[in-house]
Amino acid sequence: MKTVAVLGGGIGGLAASYYLCKNPQVTKVILLESSGRLGGWLWSTRRSDGAVFEHGPRGIRPMGAQGCNTLNMVDDLGLGGEILPVTYSHVASKNRYLYVRGELHRMPSGISGLFQTIPPFSRPLILSLAGEILVKKTKEEDESIHSFFSRRLGKELADIAADSVCRGVFAGDCRKLSVRSCFPPFYNAEQRRSSLILGMLLGSGPAPAIAPGYLAKRSRKESWAQWSLRRGVESLPEAITEYLQQSGRVQLHKETPVKQIVPLASGWEVHLENGVMSADHIISALPAKALSSVLPPSCQPLIQQLRDISSVTVALVNLEYDGSILPVMGFGHLVPSSEDRGLLGVVYDSVPFPQHNRPDGQTTRLTVMMGGAWFQEVFGAPEMVTEESLLARATEAVERHLGVGAAPIWSRVILHRDCIPQYYQGHFRRVGSMRDFIQKNKLPLSLIGASYDGVSVNDVIFSGRTAVDELLGTGL
Repeated sequence: MKTVAVLGGGIGGLAASYYLCKNPQVTKVILLESSGRLGGWLWSTRRSDGAVFEHGPRGIRPMGAQGCNTLNMVDDLGLGGEILPVTYSHVASKNRYLYVRGELHRMPSGISGLFQTIPPFSRPLILSLAGEILVKKTKEEDESIHSFFSRRLGKELADIAADSVCRGVFAGDCRKLSVRSCFPPFYNAEQRRSSLILGMLLGSGPAPAIAPGYLAKRSRKESWAQWSLRRGVESLPEAITEYLQQSGRVQLHKETPVKQIVPLASGWEVHLENGVMSADHIISALPAKALSSVLPPSCQPLIQQLRDISSVTVALVNLEYDGSILPVMGFGHLVPSSEDRGLLGVVYDSVPFPQHNRPDGQTTRLTVMMGGAWFQEVFGAPEMVTEESLLARATEAVERHLGVGAAPIWSRVILHRDCIPQYYQGHFRRVGSMRDFIQKNKLPLSLIGASYDGVSVNDVIFSGRTAVDELLGTGL
């Protein structure tokens, strides 16, 4: 394996390049990014006064093989001293809220919370959980998240809790999203144990074995719920970029959009705006629709399946207020679609990561998330929406939900076009069919990134590692 081209310089493409760089079988890695920056959705603003604002993911979870793998990478990159851990005992972990019927409600937590009737729910959660064990497993190969939780835990929990969580994680509609692809542990728990409860207690199936390094072991010992980095999560792609540059084996090209890839007898010819290059193998970290536009006509079945993967647009508004203005302390609150279709939730950034506040004077940082699957319906076409209208909508929500009458002292509006892929029912079969086509036609092509095997930072990094392991036969 002489030359591998990596298409896309987000965290997936950077991670794949990082793992390729560690293997002597690869002579040269060429990373091609169409925009002027690397890192994709991992994007932090660092103000001169020391404040940090995240425009994409903020807290990264350390759990599971994927979480362990990311922490091992952070360790290897020398970022261990930059870690900002948030433990399960932290108020941001214990307190999460829902905004329902015009009021904030703290989500039940702890054993005692299961036995009490806590609004907005009409009965103790223990009743839903006790009955769940008796529910028969479905024979369907896939199911919507709403249908799954309605069947197993009741319509109220599906309408409020599952709906809100899907809006917070996927900015998506739980009535369309696939439980099998979005929440594999829940689907597997039912299939293997016939119960979510038993699956959580006894395990829902085998997971990849990743040997924990120092940080992963520390995260378990100290019970981390999530973590960030002192200068923001963009420090991670920046550190990977520096590692790749120092390796001497990776060529990084920004502002270099790929126009077309053409299969050769062996490998690919990659057509750029200003020339042509060849590669023995391509790892595509492009969004599915972007990849579909550069594939040759001979890949028509694959092109159509890639086009069938939809993505949603999210407006993200960072706000800073003078003083301590929150009526409650916690990670933030989510809003079910029945309450406000356009407003997904508000993150109280200053609570989990006060280190990102400016050091002089008390301030409160918030992030308002809007749109998602409802963007067009509520706000109209993304290209027609103004930053002023989005800022007004965000500040109005903060006033209405949190009782904050003051105007923010700083704000920034970011419109993320087509940023979160939507795994609709049947997604697993679609992705399997794509990879079958690639294998059957012996295409030297790997698919990684958020369009296929998980949208979290950990999932995307792990997809890069998995593709490299499969390509080079190194195994996990």
